[in-house]
Amino acid sequence: MIKSNRPTSPHLQIYKPQLTSVLSISHRITGVILTLTSILVPISLLIISLGPEYHSYLIAFFSNYFIKLLLVGAQFTLIYHLCNGIRHLFWDYGYGLSIEKSYLSGYLVIFVSVLVTFISVLMIFEV
Repeated sequence: MIKSNRPTSPHLQIYKPQLTSVLSISHRITGVILTLTSILVPISLLIISLGPEYHSYLIAFFSNYFIKLLLVGAQFTLIYHLCNGIRHLFWDYGYGLSIEKSYLSGYLVIFVSVLVTFISVLMIFEV
């Protein structure tokens, strides 16, 4: 290969993070997190099917404050991923593609995700 003195393509250190790129990357990350945390559902059902004594262990496990915090985080990722997915569906149909509307919908996704998570935590944990 011929070595040239031309610069390579710009790296992430050069770019200023934009709301649209940050939300797009976080959408992918939350998809991975949801995939990994979805294994809790069949494991919980399997433990419940083993009998009442195992059910009480499961209740004790999910009563831990650290586990509750992780579940709230998983709940936020689910709500955020859903809201941002709806935003992407609108983009697929050609709505909200301007810079102003893109930023507005991005901030709306963040606001709605935090608000719905907060309200559902209040309802579920009866704080």
